[in-house]
Order: sequence, then C-alpha cells, then structure tokens
Amino acid sequence: MAVTEFAGRIAVVTGGGTGMGRELVCQLAAAGARVAACDLNTETLAQAADLAGSQAASGVRITTHQCDVTDADAVAAFAAEVAVAHETDHINLLFNNAGIGGGGSFVIDDQREAWDKTFDVCWHGVLNCARAFMDLLVRSDAGAMVNTSSINGFWATVGPGFPHTSYCAAKFAVKGFTEALKVDLAVHAPHVSAHVVMPGHIGTSIALNSTEAHGMDVPLLRKTMAARGVPLDALSDDQIEVLVVDRNTRFRDDAPTTAAQAAQIILDGVLTGQWRILVGDDAHVIDNNVRADPESAYEPEFFEALRDAGHLHAFGR
Repeated sequence: MAVTEFAGRIAVVTGGGTGMGRELVCQLAAAGARVAACDLNTETLAQAADLAGSQAASGVRITTHQCDVTDADAVAAFAAEVAVAHETDHINLLFNNAGIGGGGSFVIDDQREAWDKTFDVCWHGVLNCARAFMDLLVRSDAGAMVNTSSINGFWATVGPGFPHTSYCAAKFAVKGFTEALKVDLAVHAPHVSAHVVMPGHIGTSIALNSTEAHGMDVPLLRKTMAARGVPLDALSDDQIEVLVVDRNTRFRDDAPTTAAQAAQIILDGVLTGQWRILVGDDAHVIDNNVRADPESAYEPEFFEALRDAGHLHAFGR
C-alpha cells in the first residue's frame, strides 16, 4: 500500500530549519500531516515550526528536535523522541533532507576536515536516519523513505576547474543506497517505498550555511582559487569574505527553482509513486545530456553547452 495522501500521516524531516526542509515541513503540515522536524540550528528550526503552524491544517502537531544527523546515538535518541512526542509506534514518511557542501578537493590535504564533515552530513546522516527510523516505517500501514541526492548524484561536478568530490561522492552514495533499498523493501517491506530526490539549482541557503558550518578559511580559498587560475592576491581578507557571501547569496536568490517549488515537486512525486524525482528543468536537461553522452560529461564543452542552454549560470566557468 503506497502513501497516497498526507492527511493523518506522521512525517519526519531532517534539516527542517531552512530551505527545502522548511518548505517540506510547511507543506506537509498544511496537507494535514503531523510533522517532527530536526536541525542543528534551534533558532531557524523554531522559525520554521512557527511558519508551519500558521499554515497547518486543524489539529496538526508539529514538534522540533535538535539533532546532529552525523551522530548515530543522537539520531537514535531523536527517533525515540518522535515516538514519545507523537504518541506513536510508527511513522509514515522519512525525508532525509539535511546536507551541506564543502571539501571540494580530495587531493588537497588542507581540505580533509571539510571533506570528512561534508561526507558525514550528506551520506552518514542519511544512513543513520534510515537505520534509526526503519522499524518505525515498517510498522506503518504505508510508508515512504525520501532521500535527497542531487544532480551531483549522477554528474559529479559543478563545472570545469571546480572539484566537488566530497559532496558528489556522498550524493552518489545516497542515490545508490536508495535504488538498492527500493529492491530490498520490495522483498521485505513492500508497503514502504523508497524515493531518491535529485534537485538541480534550488534557491536555498545551502551555500551560506555550508560556509558557516566550515568557517571562512581565506588562506585555503586563496590557494584553491589560485589552482583554478583565479589569483586573489589583489584582494584583502575582508574583501574576499564579502565576495564569498555575495556569491552565496546570489546562488540562493537567483535560482531558477524556489525551495517552495522544489518541495511541491518532491511531495507530488511521492504521492504519484515516482521513485526517481528530478527537481527543476536543469535537473532534467543535465540528466538527459549525461545519459546521451556520458563520455563527454566532464569536458568543458559539456558544461558550456548547458550554460548556452540557459542552465547553471550561478556556477563559475
């Protein structure tokens, strides 16, 4: 039995304080689902809950939980909190949405800490939550696990000269895990579905939040950009920080798909039974192009063709 409506269902959303997570919380609550949202940032999480509460259907319960998804013990405690807070022995929907960017290069030793942190959030966060909530999903009469991958789960770059290895490796892992889980669930829990979400450029604060999570490492930024042929010697540290914040803000504000639109596409995909949910016109175009010519997918001409078609203008050349 598939999830065909959200009213009366119990949903868990990770990374629920901002971006797509916040919009998922709001739209699920508006549709009548009870929602448990987690995030590290309790301030943004409370704001999201207040917003969702103002839009929620009558009688909907929204609970907030601070949780570091990279900590398996903390995630297990989160699952136990949800069961108590919602007086339930099951959940119907798990949205593994939490993620950050960073740690672009595997080759440059200076990026090891950021590399590991990004991989932990984007992959181990999904794995920890999947394990902690699996029994609760299986106890439902109809359930769905919705894992957020990315276009970087099938195309491991953001453009020529910009290594993006940690995020891409994690998102490939999420995609592969979800596809394998689809088969596993069909055998052992056919009333639970698995869905992999692959957004393109969405208007969220992930770039701003990632910089905050990792810190503004200006010396490393100078080194990285110099390796790409973009020396920043003429700029002061303060000027570089302003440049980064401005670029990350434009990434949020100039996106072709809003976070609200993305959440609606995801929720529609779950209700209609799509296991593979591409979000945004750019995601569909890139997916088609990679499939059509995988050998050329990492050549500069491939990226330039996407830009010429009107996609990925927020990403540098």
